[in-house]
Amino acid sequence: MTHVAIIVNMALVPYVENSLPALSKLQNSSAQFRFANHDLRLAQDWKKLGVAAVVWDAAIVMCMYLEMGKVDLNGTLAIELGAGTGLVGIVAALLGAKVTITDREPALDFLSANVKANLPTDYQRSVVVSELTWGKGLERYPSSGFDLVLGADIVYLEDTFVPLLQTLEHLCSDTTVVLLACKIRYERDTNFLSMLKLRFKVEEVYYEKQRDIYVYKACKLPHRRDL
Repeated sequence: MTHVAIIVNMALVPYVENSLPALSKLQNSSAQFRFANHDLRLAQDWKKLGVAAVVWDAAIVMCMYLEMGKVDLNGTLAIELGAGTGLVGIVAALLGAKVTITDREPALDFLSANVKANLPTDYQRSVVVSELTWGKGLERYPSSGFDLVLGADIVYLEDTFVPLLQTLEHLCSDTTVVLLACKIRYERDTNFLSMLKLRFKVEEVYYEKQRDIYVYKACKLPHRRDL
């Protein structure tokens, strides 16, 4: 059986000036990590692309979770939604997945540059960067054929909740496993989880205390109600 992974990450949101010290690392021109036995240096561009072009803690925790080996990515086909810097998709590829990494059109050049800079040539053949806005043009992507969804910090804009759920509905089969790494900041975040539970069985599978990030596992319910 061919395994397919979907990896969901950051939606594109414009830059807003913020001088909080806690956010200063997001305004650095790059962020460095070591995952899957590779040193990674992700370019960041907070002023140009806002939250889509910085590495958030949820992406780091998702990569940590993948490294634990609880999900076998070897040979899987993957699609990352709202990929931002591409960290999660890059790590998934290094762990053996074949990944289509997607975001909205304005972020694609930046995303492509990060992928090219951080993946050895033999891994780059396993990655495609592609445009996708949640809820739009879904027919360009295969329906109901995917086994795994990974999402890092995608729950923060209420206006995106319904198109995001529509996108997951399109891409997921009844056997797909969804993994979402989330920081629960506001009531709207729990509201999204409530919406997700109308279509999916949802459970908490991991909590990273230092960064206050939860990883949730979700699987489609056999009988679903319309959004």
